[in-house]
Amino acid sequence: MSFDKSEKGMDKQGSFDDKSLVMSEYAHKSNSPVVAAIIVAAGTGQRMANNKATHGNHIPKQFRQLGDKPVICWSLDAFAKYPNVNAIILVVGKGQEDQAQAITNQHLGSDAKIVTIVTGGASRMHSVGNGLAALLATDFEGFVAIHDAARPLLQQKILNALIDQLAMTPAHQLAGVIPVLPISDSMKQVKDDLITNVIDRDKVSAAQTPQLFHFQAIAPLYVNPAHETATDDASIAMAAGLNVATISGARSLMKLTYEEDFTILESLSRLDGNGQNTGSMMDIRLGNGFDVHRFGDMPGPITLCGISVESEYGLTAHSDGDVGLHALCDALFGALADGDIGSHFPPSDDKWKDADSATFLSYAVDRCHKAGASIMHLDLTLICEYPKITPHRDAMRVRIAEITGLEIGRIAVKATTSEGLGFTGRREGIAAQATASICYNVAVSS
Repeated sequence: MSFDKSEKGMDKQGSFDDKSLVMSEYAHKSNSPVVAAIIVAAGTGQRMANNKATHGNHIPKQFRQLGDKPVICWSLDAFAKYPNVNAIILVVGKGQEDQAQAITNQHLGSDAKIVTIVTGGASRMHSVGNGLAALLATDFEGFVAIHDAARPLLQQKILNALIDQLAMTPAHQLAGVIPVLPISDSMKQVKDDLITNVIDRDKVSAAQTPQLFHFQAIAPLYVNPAHETATDDASIAMAAGLNVATISGARSLMKLTYEEDFTILESLSRLDGNGQNTGSMMDIRLGNGFDVHRFGDMPGPITLCGISVESEYGLTAHSDGDVGLHALCDALFGALADGDIGSHFPPSDDKWKDADSATFLSYAVDRCHKAGASIMHLDLTLICEYPKITPHRDAMRVRIAEITGLEIGRIAVKATTSEGLGFTGRREGIAAQATASICYNVAVSS
């Protein structure tokens, strides 16, 4: 566990020193407690990755699009907009730090200064420990909310209730408070597909996040390796003999675990911060894109849909000549009624000479997000006699998914020939045709 015992305020045995951080001497002293948030977003989403619908899509769920923004941005917004939160620790997987920083900077703007990116560990407990260690280094004192980014729809009323409940009681009497939901299904204990016991559902509840604690109460507990298999922070506090209270949770605070959860959360995302329907409806728009590039005298390979494809000749173009991505860009611009690729990236501008067309598609996706539109589906047809597209089709879909943040089930790549007719039939070039569907949420007038 990287929660180092040598950190400031912790003695060699892994306990906080009596002078500043002993839990029993700390009590809430303000009606407006200072709050820090630790957002855990370091998971790989293995259960979702194993789903057939997402096979081949390697984008972790926390970076995928939900509504008009990436999943992690929902939690970032919930805490950044809360007046008492003055620090956010965003814990991400190793190698994801730059992506998380770019998303945070772009989405939060000047508010991004309160966010610190921290690398997670091998388990959720390691990741939380790393976040607590980063917070400890800032001499923080107050409440810490530990939240799973996979629960994106955090309502302000839940955070208010958690803080109000914890603020009423000194830390030596109450270490933390968590949201819970009653269980509506019948509960059975099962072994080898046989029911071995019936569990009284009135005696159990489903735990949610954020779980709010006095920082000085919860932080020292994360130096104990015995907690590595714990599934939440309340379990660790209770194992140490600390009291943890509960409040009523929210159905909308469901955890994003399986592919179908995206559909449910898309609908729930239309609720306002207090769980009320915003009275929105879907405004679905379609756009078409078409592009052509001819083969030149230079040797290949060529770039198609963001991947390198062997070809005897290269494609003639100002940029990298990726006819597939260019058509997708124009389809998105068309759905937005936002010009075309030439108006955004004019071929007369040397800045775009030999440019990677993935930059163009990323820009088009960003234009959609800024316009408040979600991309629902991308459909691309490549028209050529040569090269053969089928062997590369799955790799193309994966690459488009990486660029756009869409799950692979929303991306289609097809290929056809022109039966020997026209310039494509004569192998003089490649054409591409694309369709994009986007969805706006618009308020219904009363």
